[in-house]
Amino acid sequence: MGQVVAVCISEIRGVQKKPVEVIHCEQGRGIREDAHAGDWHRQVSLLAEESADVMRAKGVTIGPGDFAENILTRGIEVRSLPVGTRLQIGAEVLLEVTQIGKECHHDCAIYQAAGDCVMPREGVFCIVVAGGAIRAGDRIDVVSDRLDRAE
Repeated sequence: MGQVVAVCISEIRGVQKKPVEVIHCEQGRGIREDAHAGDWHRQVSLLAEESADVMRAKGVTIGPGDFAENILTRGIEVRSLPVGTRLQIGAEVLLEVTQIGKECHHDCAIYQAAGDCVMPREGVFCIVVAGGAIRAGDRIDVVSDRLDRAE
């Protein structure tokens, strides 16, 4: 079991996200008022706070949303979740992992400050299977992986 540490949004792509009290996930669309919402495979991004701690150990001062993640987690190793894994967040939201990592363009503020960035290696991207609200403190459970749903 993991936990949501923070939830963040941005209205523009390619910038750090800002922490908010609650995000509203819409099935098949993503997060309301977030620039990455849409009919595609990277509707919601997750990063483990443990991954952010690696950057903090290098002397970089960072907070929630600084890696452009929508959901900062604790207690779940998101980078190890296989594509197809489903995550129950709180009572309502169901996400499905669609991509691990992404291409690094080396132009983000974190990379410029530290010469490294964990999001391209350890960030996870999801689609919204069932919508609802997510807040800091919500529980995260792995409810199935690709093998559980194989027919």
